[in-house]
Amino acid sequence: MNTNTLYPLKPILMIDDEEEVLNSYSVVLSSLGINNFIACTSPEKAFNILKEKEISIILLDLLIPKYNKDEVLDYILANYPEIPVIIISGVNEIYAALRCIKKGAFDYLLKPVDRETLSISVKMALDRIEFSLENKGLKNGLFSDSNEIHESFSGIITNNQMMKSIFRYCEIVARSSQPVLICGETGTGKELIARALYKLNNFTGSFVPVNVAGLDDNMFTDTLFGHTKGAYTGAMDFREGLVKKAENGLLFLDEIGDLGLQSQVKLLRLLQEREYSSLGSDLIKLSKAKVILATNTELQTLIESGKFRKDLYFRLSSHQIKIPPLRDRIEDIPLLLKFFIADASKSLGIKPPSYHPDLELLLKSYNFPGNIRELQGMVYNAVSEHKSHMLSSKSFKNYIDNCVKENSELARKTNPDNKNLNWVSMLPENLPPLNFIEDMVIDEALKRANGIQTIAARMLNISSQALNKRIKYRNKKKSTP
Repeated sequence: MNTNTLYPLKPILMIDDEEEVLNSYSVVLSSLGINNFIACTSPEKAFNILKEKEISIILLDLLIPKYNKDEVLDYILANYPEIPVIIISGVNEIYAALRCIKKGAFDYLLKPVDRETLSISVKMALDRIEFSLENKGLKNGLFSDSNEIHESFSGIITNNQMMKSIFRYCEIVARSSQPVLICGETGTGKELIARALYKLNNFTGSFVPVNVAGLDDNMFTDTLFGHTKGAYTGAMDFREGLVKKAENGLLFLDEIGDLGLQSQVKLLRLLQEREYSSLGSDLIKLSKAKVILATNTELQTLIESGKFRKDLYFRLSSHQIKIPPLRDRIEDIPLLLKFFIADASKSLGIKPPSYHPDLELLLKSYNFPGNIRELQGMVYNAVSEHKSHMLSSKSFKNYIDNCVKENSELARKTNPDNKNLNWVSMLPENLPPLNFIEDMVIDEALKRANGIQTIAARMLNISSQALNKRIKYRNKKKSTP
């Protein structure tokens, strides 16, 4: 393990007058992936450490020679009430346990304490610390009026307030030991958020992305956990998986909604116990990588259909980030358009072309099912085809027209009788005249298109001439006495 990477960030302080007992605690903590702890055989030395260092948890022997039964505990609780104290005592008395808990001890364990009991207690104490820090961060971060954006998010182009709130939330949960689930449609930038979380942590290890869509259970195990020599036909050598490659870094698992149920069990074990086994081996290994996961599917829907484990979803529910689609952050379209034009021009070795302001209005009228990635493709295609200093909107118009046409044809095939149109059911019992509904829809399209009839016509899936004819007829009707 890289000694520069300490877990937890603040050390665990162990106080017991017997060195053998302290050594046994050290072995248990090390087996849990904890490498930041300090052993003390005397309270005096422990008190000095508490004055000099920030401590996360204290493991305390209740009965220490030369001190009264609760004297050390009372001193710690009075001076460092924020530190969880786990009492480990040979006194098997219910009254002693109740007394310590009532005073403020976090837990009371009996000697000799086994690995599982100690590990559960320590994990619960670490979780409480994280929860407390995150609540404090939520109060100071999410509800602040600051518009400052951390440099870790410099690669994400946005001026959207929802995205800025997501950035502040990422800063709060970045150092949590819990997994983070990033949800969002295809092309919204889930990997960019994962990379920002990686930068916020200052990891010494690597950022390791892997798309798990299409991996069966054996491929999932082999890819993430590796295999032993002879694990299967063709496995000529030992191979370390991506979990090992991400040691002291971040493992980003994309499209987890496509995982099979067997793989989900192994993923749950990795997240919950930090344990895994290579293909062809029963040897249990400990993961030293933070895990970020992403999905573009609704996991709740998959749970209802029996395709996603409920316990795995609950394990992922601690920290969830939902990235809004591009259609919900249209103020970012001009920023992204300029950025992609400059980026495409640079890659092609040409001067960035200018464009007519109507192009922004045209793009804002489109719903972008492929989100930012789709906009990027549209821009790169248009820049590669342009032949003057002004970027033509023709390429964009053709692309949008084709998409609208394809979606209309798909809608007709899947719903030939126009059934289940929710907006129709919202109309009053006494239906308004047909020309009233038509006027209302035309007005809404013109409003969304800032009065540009060409764009409004595309929204309505009719030609510009047809829309113009309807508007002229309506105006003529209004002017007729």
